[in-house]
Amino acid sequence: MDSAALLDLVDSTIRLSTPLLFAALAGLYSERSGIFDISLEGKMLIAAFASASAAAVWGSAAIGLCFGILAAVAFALVHGVASITYRGNQIVSGVAINFIAAGLTIILGQSWFGRGGNTPSLFSAGRFLPVHLPGADAAASVPILGPIYSGVLSGQTALVYVAFLMVPLTWWVLFRTRFGLRLRAVGENPAAVDTAGISVTFLRYRAVIICGVLCGFAGSYLATGQAAGFTRDMTAGKGYIALAALIFANWRPVRVMFACLLFGFLDAISIRVQGVSFPLVGQVSVQFVQALPYILTVVLLAGFVGKATPPRAGGVPYVKER
Repeated sequence: MDSAALLDLVDSTIRLSTPLLFAALAGLYSERSGIFDISLEGKMLIAAFASASAAAVWGSAAIGLCFGILAAVAFALVHGVASITYRGNQIVSGVAINFIAAGLTIILGQSWFGRGGNTPSLFSAGRFLPVHLPGADAAASVPILGPIYSGVLSGQTALVYVAFLMVPLTWWVLFRTRFGLRLRAVGENPAAVDTAGISVTFLRYRAVIICGVLCGFAGSYLATGQAAGFTRDMTAGKGYIALAALIFANWRPVRVMFACLLFGFLDAISIRVQGVSFPLVGQVSVQFVQALPYILTVVLLAGFVGKATPPRAGGVPYVKER
């Protein structure tokens, strides 16, 4: 593989891992507070539809992002009400949200746009366009570092930079702030947090809202950054892959980033090897290549789910002692 192809592969890996990173960090906040969230897929999907719809109507990617975040937060609050206020089963609530989002986007898309559940294609201001960093063109001629700066770091959309900046920010929030300490504590021992006079309910709701905001970014990036509009079921299991990356990374922000990059790399590879013939093997079927990210998800969960240590109070509704 020549240097140009390698840089193109790295560039694709970064772009394809961005929605996974947003979603995995979203699940990190929620699950660190003790609220297991299998509805990342549904919140990403509704955010993608809302952002693409708003961008198509108003012609602004920024407005689309705001609507995507609002839609994802609304679905996150539904999950919060079911899981926190009414102490329902968190897995059942998450699965229900995924089904509702999948059906609602198709029905509303067909009703509003009449395109079989899709939105109109987005152009120029309706999409997040690549951001060219200062000096990128001049640096292209510099050996080694120049092509990396001009061909990989430069030319990404704004949401890509936001996603990777969220990694150190999340680490700082979780491990260097009072809010992060309380958030981790409520996921491990909510009774102790309650005894200290801190509202377990309020903390968990804040975590769920943050989860919704980040899922809004993930879905909006899919529809207005990576693609040029919404298509039916465009998340294609990315929410579940993000959840697998979160478990594989043992609920640690930096590890989450590397896990998402791994999945993004495999996705980028799967695109490039379609139709390519290999020695002794021949041409690999397209279906098998497309299934590679999902096969890796199963393999990683089968091999590491027993070694991962989730928050001790995760998935258990908190009942305040009288």
